[in-house]
Amino acid sequence: MSDQSNSSGGNTGIAFIVGALVVVVAILAYFMLAGGDAVSVEGPDTVLEDAAEAVSDN
Repeated sequence: MSDQSNSSGGNTGIAFIVGALVVVVAILAYFMLAGGDAVSVEGPDTVLEDAAEAVSDN
């Protein structure tokens, strides 16, 4: 008679973690490799001028 026991529940946690990591890597790869337009901010000079004007008025 053998003292080995068959338990298949031991690897369930590891499989869940590996699956979650695969999903996270896939999402990151999608956003990094997608050919979308870059986000740009227009008109930062006017914000800086307004801030400088507010400081100099005091």
